[in-house]
Amino acid sequence: MNKTKKFFSVGPFTGPFRGWFVICLSLGALFMFPLISALLTSLKPSRMASQFPPDYIPKEVTLNNYERIFVPAKGGFLEYGAWHYTVNSLILAFGTVVGVSILATLAGYGFARFKFFGKSALFAFILLMFMIPFQALLVPLFRILANFGLTNSLLGVIFVYITYNLPLSVFIMRNSFAEIPSAFEEAAMIDGASVFRIFRTIMMPLALPGLISTALFAFFASWNEFFAATIFISTNGNYPLPVMLTLLQSSQRGEIDWGLMQAGVIYTILPCVLIFLVLQKYYIQGLIAGGLKG
Repeated sequence: MNKTKKFFSVGPFTGPFRGWFVICLSLGALFMFPLISALLTSLKPSRMASQFPPDYIPKEVTLNNYERIFVPAKGGFLEYGAWHYTVNSLILAFGTVVGVSILATLAGYGFARFKFFGKSALFAFILLMFMIPFQALLVPLFRILANFGLTNSLLGVIFVYITYNLPLSVFIMRNSFAEIPSAFEEAAMIDGASVFRIFRTIMMPLALPGLISTALFAFFASWNEFFAATIFISTNGNYPLPVMLTLLQSSQRGEIDWGLMQAGVIYTILPCVLIFLVLQKYYIQGLIAGGLKG
């Protein structure tokens, strides 16, 4: 009892911090409510998940909805189980992460450490890409992929995702390298280290938080992207998980099985939550590094 009183008598529960704690707790509950509601709905039998008005607390708990997302629905539009669409999403996500990480790291290092003609103008042009809606680029990108025979392929979608994520990633990596003191490089040059060795053994470890933030941004954006996937992919077997969620219908009449749908939602967001919890330390450090230098 004394420990409980001591806990609530210090920190955010006292003084001027109490109001901010209440506000943050309220906002946290507001953002968590849809996720908790989706989780509880996914644990309901189909007949209970679709009833109106809904019972927020399930009277009967079952894992049948999670079992069904791995089995193609008879008479529905889900031709494959969730594992098939998971593999497609993993290919898209990791392909995007690798491509964005390599290009953004090299470009960010070049903008932060080298002097060349048109450097400021080129970096400003990259930042201007933030102002162009991604939807406005879909038609030109589709025509480019069609000319190279990359429509309806995961490789083509990976190129699209890399294009979409590259401006922000270059910005983060440039600021991460710019924050590192040049004294480290100068000391290594005096010892006779080459530019590539300095980049590999000194700069990259110091810029690791920024690189992890870049990789996380690219992973989340490609894992959750829906609009481009539906445009550039027309074969059910190549769809990623976000598109799979639109296929979770119980019959050809279009009736939605809400329990099955919410099970698919929880299954889709679970990898993002786990990855963020593991790497959140580096993610926050990378964001701070990206905000200190302009």
